[in-house]
Amino acid sequence: FYIIGAGMGVMIISVDYRQLLSWNYPLYGLTLIVLLFALILGTTVGGSQRWINLGFFRLQPSEPAKLILIISLASYYYRKDNGHGFSLLDLVIPMLLTIAPAILIGLQPDLGTALMLVFIFVSMTLFVRLKKKTLITLICTGISMIPLGWNFVLKPYQKLRILTLFNPELDPRGAGYHITQSKIAVGSGLKFGKGFLKGTQGHLDFLPERHTDFAFSVWAEEWGFFGSLFFLCCYLFLLLLCLNAALSSRDKFGFLLGVGIVSLIFWQAFINLAMIMGLMPVVGMPLPLFSYGGSSLFTTIFGIAILISIRMRRFASSSI
Repeated sequence: FYIIGAGMGVMIISVDYRQLLSWNYPLYGLTLIVLLFALILGTTVGGSQRWINLGFFRLQPSEPAKLILIISLASYYYRKDNGHGFSLLDLVIPMLLTIAPAILIGLQPDLGTALMLVFIFVSMTLFVRLKKKTLITLICTGISMIPLGWNFVLKPYQKLRILTLFNPELDPRGAGYHITQSKIAVGSGLKFGKGFLKGTQGHLDFLPERHTDFAFSVWAEEWGFFGSLFFLCCYLFLLLLCLNAALSSRDKFGFLLGVGIVSLIFWQAFINLAMIMGLMPVVGMPLPLFSYGGSSLFTTIFGIAILISIRMRRFASSSI
């Protein structure tokens, strides 16, 4: 997956990122069609119907949907920007662009990825000029949606995951099992870890999803506190490089595109690590470039390739 992704990433780097302005809506429409196909005829694994079996590869279309949403939002904000600030009416289309794939993904069900689309929308919207009334309205609306989401959107098992976050003993063999086993794995690594492939929680199958959502728990158990600290420093360095690439853009489209990609990597890493340490409920969020999964890996590599394309063309003409 890394070799294939790197090869395709080189192809993306060679293309001027500004061409995405003319591709965004066709890509967005195609993404909705593929998400709908996955929901109706997709492969079901672990109770979720979110994959399309291509024979040689099992595609999870909700992963590239994150990147396509970033491209679509950046294109809209760039074209709509008049220098006077966005009103609430101006944000209707970005909201619809976000809600449509979020609903299709939430029905799979995949609440974690659906929420990630909302985080991307909020992060990118904060980097455009908003009128004060618009910002206040968005904040109040977001706060008011919390009880509505709890009562009418979340399913019973999802509510139980949130409740067990504060009290894993409430359901130690069910919703609280993942958090409990992850904490044991992370804590048992102590300062220097148990050694490569010597972790008991991961390799004796106590820890579920050890190759995907809880991959960092295995790392922490085998390499300990200092190994985990080194890992986090590498991630911070990657995020700083990505942010630098976004800030180097000479045009608003490249800047917003970069901000969206940085927010995607940041929020996925933050939620995954917080989930592993028991600070957030288990929502099924891969750790970029580390968790096993071709769709997630390709999406992250493609995003980084776009950032490199932005950085490479920082001295080119800013006219689009």
